[in-house]
Amino acid sequence: MPPAEGEATLAATPAEKIPPSLPDVFRTIKVPKGGGRFWRKFGAFAGPGYLVAVGYMDPGNWATDIAGGSAFGYTLLSVILFSNLMAMLLQSLSAKLGIVAGLDLAQACRQSYGKVTRMMLWVLCELAIIACDLAEVLGTAIALNLLFGIPLVAGVTLTALDVLLILALQRYGFRKLEAFIIALLIVIAVCFGVELAMAQPSIAAIAVSLIPSPQIVTNPLMLYIAIGILGATVMPHNLYLHSAIVQTRDFDRTDEGKREAITMATLDSTIALALAFFINAAILILAAAAFHQNGRTDVAEIQDAYHLLTPALGTGMASMLFGIALLASGQNSTITGTLAGQIVMEGFLNLRLPAWLRRTITRSLAIVPAVLVVAWWGDTGAAKLLVASQVVLSLQLPFAVVPLVRFTSDPAKMGKFANRGWIKWTAYAVAAVIIGLNCLMLSYLAM
Repeated sequence: MPPAEGEATLAATPAEKIPPSLPDVFRTIKVPKGGGRFWRKFGAFAGPGYLVAVGYMDPGNWATDIAGGSAFGYTLLSVILFSNLMAMLLQSLSAKLGIVAGLDLAQACRQSYGKVTRMMLWVLCELAIIACDLAEVLGTAIALNLLFGIPLVAGVTLTALDVLLILALQRYGFRKLEAFIIALLIVIAVCFGVELAMAQPSIAAIAVSLIPSPQIVTNPLMLYIAIGILGATVMPHNLYLHSAIVQTRDFDRTDEGKREAITMATLDSTIALALAFFINAAILILAAAAFHQNGRTDVAEIQDAYHLLTPALGTGMASMLFGIALLASGQNSTITGTLAGQIVMEGFLNLRLPAWLRRTITRSLAIVPAVLVVAWWGDTGAAKLLVASQVVLSLQLPFAVVPLVRFTSDPAKMGKFANRGWIKWTAYAVAAVIIGLNCLMLSYLAM
């Protein structure tokens, strides 16, 4: 279906037109017209938020949450909370960009910046996607090893086959893809709900830890893990992803229709990210209750957590549920990573590759370093690489956040929907906090 006039066809240069984002599924999901029917309309809009939420609970989150909970108890729970609040704001802006301007974030960068700047932004975003894919590769390989005894190197290699899974799902339409994602999210949530009931954490300690502690910025190790949590929670490629997949909805392009679409998309992503907060918090709380409170402050690897959960909680079901949730998390994340990679490459370069080729390239760039690290350093190297990959994501985050806030605050792109007042300045404050924490961490690392 061709894009409407004045939306995805805005010129990037006088000679170039920008095609619609994800053209195969562009405006393929119908939204009920007219007033009333809130739940039917919300049902039509619900879905993109859950694809975005997947990135907020991928295996990289597991590594940072387990390390943080084991080493520092519940202290870093406040980092997860505030990271999620930041994410809710930024994802709502990402959805608004796609709905109002008819552009995804990569296309908006291509339209607004010169060649050198947009190429730099593209390279940084590709590095972030590779870092994220690296976490997915390692997480899936670890899950296969724990549940079925498959060696890590073989497990890493097997993750190349998920290209076939993604291509198969895409053939059945975008709604089926969203349903598959939501089903796996429910599996993860149920697994951790049961494990929290087994662990019986301290509710009082959890409540206190939702208030940030000064230790987080004064303790270099705690700050490093906190930055990893931030990078694992507010995922830069998700800002590109969300601005594209909201355009799969065929809503009214009037001002009233766009306003309603923004409300529905924001509600969708906020509910989905609340679920992501529960799962992330559950991982850290489980590590704090099962390990830190029992004197095991050195559990930083997913494999160790899997093996220690059985004696800590007194039942083999704890480890099994942990492994199942990890496998579901890895598979979910790999699907959304594929979409993000396609959006970024097509948006920045206006280059379209077959889905299988784009996925194979990205996955190969993640598999090679993963195989080398696992073969050389084994399980310990895999754990360190997981946490490091999330720190890389955090370092790249400002290069996605700042353009997003700038574009959504620009009346030339957004018209009457441009950010105003507290939304604009809160978004810039979030960007400043992210940049400040990254600079502080780099200063610690340089010492």
